[in-house]
Amino acid sequence: MKKINLTVMACLMAGCFLFNSCIGSFSLFNKYASWQRTMTNNKFVNAIVGFFLMPIIGGITLFVDAVVLNTIEFWSGDNPMASNIGKTKNVLGEDGKFYAVKTLKNGYEVTSPNGEVTLLTYDKALNSWFISQNGITKELFRFNADGQSISINVNGEQKDFALNEQGLFEAQMTANNGLFFAQR
Repeated sequence: MKKINLTVMACLMAGCFLFNSCIGSFSLFNKYASWQRTMTNNKFVNAIVGFFLMPIIGGITLFVDAVVLNTIEFWSGDNPMASNIGKTKNVLGEDGKFYAVKTLKNGYEVTSPNGEVTLLTYDKALNSWFISQNGITKELFRFNADGQSISINVNGEQKDFALNEQGLFEAQMTANNGLFFAQR
């Protein structure tokens, strides 16, 4: 009996170390846990089946996440299991209408209620985001090489904004033609 308690304690301690760091999103394990909670409409069936599956499947998914997928995510910035490519969500706009937002490999496709399609795409080679509407493509902004600022075309002039509070203030002032509006 003491051996089981020691094993349980070792697993709990390992879990504390694994979940208390910034090594990744644990997407595979989280997807499994979400499926396990919703596999049937009966929460008691889900719990009972979960008692038997979690030590085996949960352990495997946790191990694969910690050792393989989170390592890939750390070095590449992308977790293969966290992908939502091809999925569409309906998002309520500020105008009270729903927009269909489809996740693409390199950005998003936004379809307005009237059917107009807008593409927001990221070009990794240029490190910048583009917007495409009605066959016209324009650069929205570019991450500068310093990694501390972005460059935006404002009325035909390139302006750099630091990625901090001062840069946010300068961008707000530029967008509002020098007027400051307090926000709550």
